[in-house]
Amino acid sequence: MTRAARATEEAPSAHEGILRRQSARESAARTYARALPIVPVRARGLTIEGADGCRYLDCLSGAGTLALGHNHPVVLEAIRKVLDSGAPLHILDLATPVKDAFTTELFRTLPPGFAEHARVQFCGPAGTDAVEAALKLVRAATGRTGMFAFAGAYHGMTAGALEASGGAPDVRVARLPYPQDYRCPFGIGGERGAELAARWTESLLDDTKSGVPKPAGMILEPVQGEGGVIPARDDWMRRIREITSARSIPLIADELQTGVGRTGTFWAVEHSGITPDVMVLSKAIGGSLPLAVVVYRDDLDVWEPGAHAGTFRGNQLAMAAGAATLAYVRENRLADRAALLGARMLNQLRGLAAEFPCIGDVRGRGLMIGVEFVDPEEPTTPGTAGSFADPCPADPRPADPCPADPRPAAPDLAAAVQRECLRRGLIVELGGRHSSVVRLLPPLTITDEQVNAVLERLADAVTAVAAAPPPPAAGR
Repeated sequence: MTRAARATEEAPSAHEGILRRQSARESAARTYARALPIVPVRARGLTIEGADGCRYLDCLSGAGTLALGHNHPVVLEAIRKVLDSGAPLHILDLATPVKDAFTTELFRTLPPGFAEHARVQFCGPAGTDAVEAALKLVRAATGRTGMFAFAGAYHGMTAGALEASGGAPDVRVARLPYPQDYRCPFGIGGERGAELAARWTESLLDDTKSGVPKPAGMILEPVQGEGGVIPARDDWMRRIREITSARSIPLIADELQTGVGRTGTFWAVEHSGITPDVMVLSKAIGGSLPLAVVVYRDDLDVWEPGAHAGTFRGNQLAMAAGAATLAYVRENRLADRAALLGARMLNQLRGLAAEFPCIGDVRGRGLMIGVEFVDPEEPTTPGTAGSFADPCPADPRPADPCPADPRPAAPDLAAAVQRECLRRGLIVELGGRHSSVVRLLPPLTITDEQVNAVLERLADAVTAVAAAPPPPAAGR
């Protein structure tokens, strides 16, 4: 047997052995490994090669971390430059040329009018720590303790971040409705649904008997990611900014996943033209390595030394990789390309939805796309959209179409599509309220040919699942 043949024969057993050992040794809290039983050994751009020799197109991108895909040359060069220079790799929060270069590039990308009066806090390496820092910051600056957050939100896994997320088990944060069209909390959707959501927020703040005291701040995602890829309307974002500004409530924009060109602008808040008081940034800003920061208005900078610290907040390699990533995205206008490719993908996926009734909705912004799967055999869910007697009254302004009542979410169908995608060499993630949304987060460097391949493989997977016989009824 030749060496090449022996290697080919041994690959599957090595792959299976690694997966067995992972299952035996790692905690039950592992997530991605359960749905994606692969062992990556090499990666470049959109492509991952597994230990079993299979190749995959990666539309998970480290949950949005890999803006430039795997092992981009400019990122590798930046990391090697630091390693070869003899520079210290761990410096706590001391100033270094690497940190200075990263901060300069970061401030160059911030929304207009923000950088001129901003401060940056380097946090622990995870985005959830940056969320914790932002919550502590606004509480210290305002002297208040409560927070406003939104239904469906996801801000991280530490205690404070979880309290502000949609799945919090113990509610100590006031929840506000996040407007959406497909499953509108008011059964309306569109502009009127967003207007009702804003009015509800105003009512809680201005009604002296609402039972909700004035908060220290409000945190929101311009596009809810884990909540099911739900983009906020620009007019609603502007209205929320007006509401918070008028009442001196700091607005925190969670751009952990939406930042660095992902949604078609460098930062997602730029779609609406608003300037938040605080921005929470992580994932792509580290160029694939762990890095998290909070950027905020300088008048909020009331912290005492050490009020928020972390041993690993000075990651030099991540800062170098991050500066290179930020500059590459900016100089090559990758946000504009994400907008164009995202619009094209959404258009084609909506064509797929017209063909398959198991696809209830297709939505997203830029290269942050969600496909929600529903049970086509079940009746629609009354009261979730278009259920008012007159949901779309006459209005001189251009109106959004009234949504139809959606069918129940189908997490089993979504999981089946994810499995069929993996069989075809496509990695996708699930999200949404019932894990019924197939999410696409390809790198911003994806080519036109790769877009076609992703869409073809996803369409094949949906076709296979739709053609499969339904599972037998219970008891048969």
